[in-house]
Amino acid sequence: MMLTAIGLMSGTSLDGVDVAMIETDGRRVKAFGPSGYRPYTEAERRVLMQALTEAVHLPQRDARPGILREAERVVTVAHAEAVASFTAHNRITFEDIDIVGFHGQTVLHRPAERMTVQIGDAAALAKAIHIPVMHDFRAADVAAGGQGAPFVPVYHRALAQSLEREGPMVVLNIGGVSNITYIDGGDILIACDTGPGNALLDDFMYRVTSQRFDCEGRMAAQGKADEAWIAEALKHPFFALPPPKSLDRNDFAKLVLRDMPPADGAATLTAFTVAAIARIVPLLPKLPRSWIVVGGGARNLSMLRMLRERLQPATVEAADALGWSADALEAQAFGFLAARGLKGLPLSYPATTGVPLPMTGGVIARP
Repeated sequence: MMLTAIGLMSGTSLDGVDVAMIETDGRRVKAFGPSGYRPYTEAERRVLMQALTEAVHLPQRDARPGILREAERVVTVAHAEAVASFTAHNRITFEDIDIVGFHGQTVLHRPAERMTVQIGDAAALAKAIHIPVMHDFRAADVAAGGQGAPFVPVYHRALAQSLEREGPMVVLNIGGVSNITYIDGGDILIACDTGPGNALLDDFMYRVTSQRFDCEGRMAAQGKADEAWIAEALKHPFFALPPPKSLDRNDFAKLVLRDMPPADGAATLTAFTVAAIARIVPLLPKLPRSWIVVGGGARNLSMLRMLRERLQPATVEAADALGWSADALEAQAFGFLAARGLKGLPLSYPATTGVPLPMTGGVIARP
């Protein structure tokens, strides 16, 4: 039975809420619906940045001390407004939607301690939008000893099956953190985080230019990367670990650039992200033939150019070139995951998160 789902995603880049509708049975995608976006205001983003800092000291995953209570309210209200605006704009009624997949905002991810925290009040959201909401997708995986990330590989596989191209292929998602899905036929699915995505670069850009990101990679294109700094940063033990493995957004926050012009700083951090992605290639079963880039990094032309240089002879293309939506893909994925969760299908696997057995997940909040 096909379900109509809305997926919601607020990623580690803290830019806003993506909304997307999808028609799916949790195995294949019948149709893509419209998508939308609700940016965070500067004030909301400041609250969320502060929440990331304070979440480091969380004693348990359901605690909301200090700024975290306000941050959870901000996330919930923003998502409710995003759904209201999206449905009104597209003339969708709540009776048209079977389920909403609500990822929430990750503020702490420490799978080694069996802790992953996504803030957002699903019960309040369900009441506000009058639609059942599936949330807390990662908790069951982490509680069972999995990495709890990445969670989009099953959706990447569903999309890749429609391409009918020879594998192996990799879907590379560059959000705040970068992660890959390695696909070779219908059965081989491997996934992991590869290192920083846009988070270090975005934070640097905001600090030195007050811009939220390096638009199209223009700043990086004017600079020269500090290869010695990159080589030193790549000594971090994370890069030698085999998949599956995952990261917290702040795991590399202690890396500090040397004093350099803004353009060189942007070039260095962009090149570091790309070099970190390339480090996963020797750890994969076979050399990928093609890479498909999704997420915010797909719009960074400097990053795409560096990826093509590093990953040749494999092809590297942005998802939009295939008719996929680089911007809405993760939101679509959580609509897809909500449909899978409703049907009790696995969301994660031993080779994607390191969980002992294929795991379903998600908790339903009803209006």
